[in-house]
Amino acid sequence: MNGRLAGQENHRVCARARAAEAGLTLIELVITCAILIALSTAALPVARFTVTRQKEAILRYDLRQMRDAIDRYKDVADKNMIQVKIGTEGYPPDMETLVKGVNMMGAPDRKIRFLRAVPIDPMTGKKEWGMRSVQDDADSNSWGGQDVFDVFSKSTGTALDGTKYSDW
Repeated sequence: MNGRLAGQENHRVCARARAAEAGLTLIELVITCAILIALSTAALPVARFTVTRQKEAILRYDLRQMRDAIDRYKDVADKNMIQVKIGTEGYPPDMETLVKGVNMMGAPDRKIRFLRAVPIDPMTGKKEWGMRSVQDDADSNSWGGQDVFDVFSKSTGTALDGTKYSDW
């Protein structure tokens, strides 16, 4: 019987040792929290840069789409498929014309549309874009109103690469 009692006693000692190791001590908990806080503070700037990078990618995409629509309008005008005003050089009179579309010459019931909608500037949160006409200076920030030769963001912010959004 001595062997059996010794085995039970040994089992109880091992069970107590496992129970003592099952929980965390206060110092272990504090260290774990400190590590988690340090990791989360390191992740916040990375998350901010990711959001900014995404907005910049959307801005580049929107500018490319609008400039492509302006170029397609110019190509159609140069092929005399639509009627253009004299002195506009064949560029659209405004951005809404690209959305509403223009009637084709010889087929007044057919319209050519170049954009589904004027996109929202991700940097300003508005549908307002800076525009330049052929008659404006290349670095002008004001639109002469004759036609739309180019578009740019009205944001005064600086991109991650150090350039101004309005210069894109």
